[in-house]
Amino acid sequence: MTSSPTPVTCPGLLYTTSINTYFGYGFISGMLGNSWSLQVSKDVSGEIGKSASLPCWFSHPHRSHDSGLTAIWRIKHPYNGTVVFKCVSDTSSDPCKTTVNYMNKFRMIGNLRNNNISISIENLTWEDSNRYFCRVELSSDRHDKYETKSGTWLHLSAPPRIVNISVAFDKSRGYHAVCTAEGEPVPSMIWTDPVNAHEDPILTSTTLRHQMTTELHHLRNDGKYTCVATNSHGKVEGSVYFFKFIAAGGSSRMGYIALCAALGAKLLLLFLMFGAVSYYSRGECALFHSSQ
Repeated sequence: MTSSPTPVTCPGLLYTTSINTYFGYGFISGMLGNSWSLQVSKDVSGEIGKSASLPCWFSHPHRSHDSGLTAIWRIKHPYNGTVVFKCVSDTSSDPCKTTVNYMNKFRMIGNLRNNNISISIENLTWEDSNRYFCRVELSSDRHDKYETKSGTWLHLSAPPRIVNISVAFDKSRGYHAVCTAEGEPVPSMIWTDPVNAHEDPILTSTTLRHQMTTELHHLRNDGKYTCVATNSHGKVEGSVYFFKFIAAGGSSRMGYIALCAALGAKLLLLFLMFGAVSYYSRGECALFHSSQ
């Protein structure tokens, strides 16, 4: 499917854009007359921890080109954005030699000589969610280069993951449980208490857009509290155990006194035994000396 091109008039040039669909991707093409064209995907989806492919095909005004070719990918902005990947092929028989590869995450999956500079990003993290721009350079001539202006948005998703779960105490919230989970879409979260009753949590947003924190205030029951995080990619649970400390009083105080009394009696018995052993030892020594 191809939409009608939208012409934009520039001094002495005609620049047209069109949106095309190839192999399930929505591509944006940029054409300078019939000389240059780039075909890139407008949006690409990936999952945290996995890989994603960013397609980019190009055509140039030359019937053949056997000299140097350079492929460049940058992020955030076209033309002056940060370069995250670059490879160079000096001749038609040379492979593309990587000269820039940020964090060693990028891999050329296309073939420069086949007009394909598509790349793959490995082990995706939240920081990889960005807009990417591909660029091809045929020579040192500044007019023999072309770069996409629209770029490709990389959107990331992730199943939920419990980042932290704990119990704390303060005067305003009493004993309270805190659970932080991340995912994309941001997960919904519920708590279950030791009697498997659903508790109403207090939601607090965090600084990261893909994280959510819930707090359960004034814990009443001893036992296991479970935090459940759910989004369209799955569900995960995390648990924390809580037992209130009961101050000594009543029967507990009597038990404490009894324990101290038992320990005191054992210490007294040990002291008496030590004294008896010492007394008899001195007596035997005195008898031995008198017999001599």
